[in-house]
Amino acid sequence: MTTLSSRKILVVDDDGNFLKLIRMRLELAAYEVATVMNEDEAIAKARDETFALSIIDLKLVHRDGISLMEEMQSINPYMPIIILTAHGSIESAVEATKKGAFNFLNKPFDPEELLLQVEKAMENQRLISEVKRLSGLLKERYDFQNIIARSEKMRKVLELVSRIARTDSTIYISGESGTGKEVIAKAIHLASERRDRPFVDINCAAIPETLLESELFGHERGAFTDAKRSYQGLFARSHQGTIFLDEIGDMSLSIQAKLLRVLQEKKFYPLGSGKPVEVDVRVIVATNRDLEAKVKNGSFREDLFYRIHVVPIDLPPLKERKEDIPLLAEHFLSKISQRMKKDMKGISAMAMQKLMLYDWPGNVRELENTIEHAVAITQHDVISEEIVLSTKDLPRKSLKPFKEAVEEFKRGYVVRLLEFTKGNVSKAAELAGKYRADFYGLVKKHNLKPEDFKNFDKEK
Repeated sequence: MTTLSSRKILVVDDDGNFLKLIRMRLELAAYEVATVMNEDEAIAKARDETFALSIIDLKLVHRDGISLMEEMQSINPYMPIIILTAHGSIESAVEATKKGAFNFLNKPFDPEELLLQVEKAMENQRLISEVKRLSGLLKERYDFQNIIARSEKMRKVLELVSRIARTDSTIYISGESGTGKEVIAKAIHLASERRDRPFVDINCAAIPETLLESELFGHERGAFTDAKRSYQGLFARSHQGTIFLDEIGDMSLSIQAKLLRVLQEKKFYPLGSGKPVEVDVRVIVATNRDLEAKVKNGSFREDLFYRIHVVPIDLPPLKERKEDIPLLAEHFLSKISQRMKKDMKGISAMAMQKLMLYDWPGNVRELENTIEHAVAITQHDVISEEIVLSTKDLPRKSLKPFKEAVEEFKRGYVVRLLEFTKGNVSKAAELAGKYRADFYGLVKKHNLKPEDFKNFDKEK
């Protein structure tokens, strides 16, 4: 059985006496050591186990250590490699580091230098892991909490996400294209215990069926005509992390069967391999299709549907969460104007009204593209209605007078602030950037009572 959890050092050299010597030195320093004398054994070991470090001789029987290093890094790109070189092979050593070696070590080696290089490589990997962990914490703090969602439907979605993120349950996200399924999947991962492990995503509809199985589960060298090297698939790469399978409804029945096995048994067989690979992975799937209808017509396995449909999350289309449009539009305006280095002040009231009236068949993605188009072509610092959705048919007859539309927007804005702060006028005023007295004046003007919002979450 292949394992992905052990941590030890792999040493590759065609000199048996040298291998005995380096094994003794490393084991005395409390490292676990595996030694091999040829390239094929090294590749087999790298496929079967995850090593913390590999030490490879530059001169091997059938090829040089650099080409072996490159193949081993294609199997495990996170494993540091130290190249062993003879005295005077400086050019080869420099080439090795340029191509991804952590460092090089001269033969015959100095025992203290060997241990120093090994410790440096191990420490470097620990630092990389810590950076990833801290990065995950920052993303969780700033990305997850700042998902633009003030509508009741999206608030309920995020409440569910916060409850299930720390479990290992399989998540089933459904919704139209462009509703933000990948954003929610990433939020779940970043709020989970797996946040410092890989988040691997794939759009199943974007990969040809003939390649999808290899992409997901990997393959052995020679498994098919173009398989010149072994390849570690996405499930193996997401070990101890999360894999996000977008547009799972486009997956063929044969691959569905293999996915079902992974979910049931936590293991799979790479193409061309007789050895099962065990994985610990959290699975999140997404679809914009009616999978229950596909089950009925026989194009999606019923047993797989029930395996993935553990915690369903249904993302509403943008036309059903129009309260979020002003916030999303302003967010995209800020992000895009910074990227384009344009000093944009905002979106005019009439332009915003056009955004609110449109039904957004492309959802949040279409809204972002619309704002990007407007920022790109405008010659002013405010987005005007003339350049927003200029080619779309809008319900002009339902347009309200400017003053009425502005007042309606202001009232909705005040309501959302009071909901968000549970009726705390001081906090709401601070968020709005207004004096408390001025904000309270807006509350009274729109006949709102702060006390009605104190138990807002409980009422939901």
